[in-house]
Amino acid sequence: MSKKYASPFVEVAKKVCPAVITIVISRYLPKIEGFYFFPFGGEEFIFPKFKDEKEKTRVGGGSGFIVSEDGFVLTCAHVVSDPEADYTVIVSPEEKYPAQILARDPLIDVAVLKIEGKKPFPYLEFGNSDKIELGEQVLAVGNPLGEFEDTLSAGIVSGLSRKITAFSGKRGTTLRGLIQTDAAINPGNSGGPLVNMEGKVIGINTAMVFGAENIGFAIPINYAKKILEEVRLYGKIKRPFLGIRYIILNEEISKFQKLPVNYGALIVRERFGELAILEGSPAEKAGLKEYDIILEVNGEKITEDRTLADILAEKKADQEIELLVLRGKEEIKLKVKLEEKE
Repeated sequence: MSKKYASPFVEVAKKVCPAVITIVISRYLPKIEGFYFFPFGGEEFIFPKFKDEKEKTRVGGGSGFIVSEDGFVLTCAHVVSDPEADYTVIVSPEEKYPAQILARDPLIDVAVLKIEGKKPFPYLEFGNSDKIELGEQVLAVGNPLGEFEDTLSAGIVSGLSRKITAFSGKRGTTLRGLIQTDAAINPGNSGGPLVNMEGKVIGINTAMVFGAENIGFAIPINYAKKILEEVRLYGKIKRPFLGIRYIILNEEISKFQKLPVNYGALIVRERFGELAILEGSPAEKAGLKEYDIILEVNGEKITEDRTLADILAEKKADQEIELLVLRGKEEIKLKVKLEEKE
């Protein structure tokens, strides 16, 4: 094919693929020395025999991408969620490096890793995920099924500001503000980049919808930029902390509980023996009480689509905020100075 008629994706692929990496997840597991057979109910069941010694075994994989020449890597938090596992980054067949996990943020499913090795590393530039448009062409790059490195799938931005509940095992996490794309995202693609036609990262591939065709989601890269900056400056994520347990109200909950409002965050313990307001927390210092309903933060209403966690995530760890609180039938304003969550 002549260059005149070559696909525009070819140049983007050449620019992007060298910085997309494979993350290999390994654990030390007991060695299998053979099998034994157990007859039961007319059938024979097979069970493995384990040795006392253990060997390092690959148990999973994912994708990621290098974002600086000194070896910072972005991926999804759920890709590196096992604290007992070892993680190895494969940059190329000849380049494999142990990865250090610097920070994980399960709230937005982003993790920052660091590798040390031959510098400078190839890396990707950031785009601006606030500026993307519906219908814009994109490429999803990654390592689907843990086998097929540097796999590209092309598509468009097919939706913006999506909300989904993603499950890792039995635990579900609600992710908001996602980019929807029809570029194929398969198991193992998680953590890989979603790039625009300039080869700049606009998202991190995170999830697909089972039972549907060509519906995938990516975390806007602007979410990850803030985390990366904090890790570079402080070596960790500085998460603001209020110190309450609560439920977000809606029409159904408020009607059932006979509450006077159908929005806000109702401060309440989740189970017997817990505290609704943590001792020594900013919430306790500000005078918040159990059964208070926080209606607004700095004038912004708390709803199911814009939860208290969403609003606080955009604040700084030492910032003072003003809460509009419904206590009984009275609305009061309280000032709270947030602290850093340990």
